[in-house]
Amino acid sequence: MAHEPLSQADVLLEGFLALDTPEGFRAELIEGEIVVTPPPDGDHEDCIGLIVNQVIRRSRTDMQFSGNKGLKLRSGGGCPKNHLVPDGTFAPMELRLYRGADSWMPCDGVAMVMEVTSTKPQADREAAERRCYARAGIPLYLLVDRDTAQVTVFGEPKGDDYREHCARPFGKPIALPEPFAFDLDTADLV
Repeated sequence: MAHEPLSQADVLLEGFLALDTPEGFRAELIEGEIVVTPPPDGDHEDCIGLIVNQVIRRSRTDMQFSGNKGLKLRSGGGCPKNHLVPDGTFAPMELRLYRGADSWMPCDGVAMVMEVTSTKPQADREAAERRCYARAGIPLYLLVDRDTAQVTVFGEPKGDDYREHCARPFGKPIALPEPFAFDLDTADLV
């Protein structure tokens, strides 16, 4: 029986899914490019912990958190499905999205993803990840930029980007809209 030939996007996706990265490293498929990042430093993890603690304690809606959860996102153009691993993924507790989820889960129900700049801050700041999250319809994207000492909340995804964004320097609070509905204190990020 004849099989249809695989497209270049299919071959790339199969190769990506078969990758065996060293322990602690993570691989992502972002708009047709495989990106491998090394384990984060302690300051990176400290920022994540400070934010997660506030979200769990102060959010109007009870939230679940997953660090480094693989998300399958819609793609644009001829790119294969994007596979990203945000530093943090938040979802309403009532949905229990992580229970029984595969290594790479769909992003339906995710309320917010968070990225903290790492040893490659330019890659974290580039619009490719933001476009992927917006295209997937993830309502909020929180970017903590340690080099510029600012936090940005992107909201209202439409097409390939977010229509709204608000940036605040470390030390100034920044509003997280519903379902979180509180001002994130960034003073400890300084």
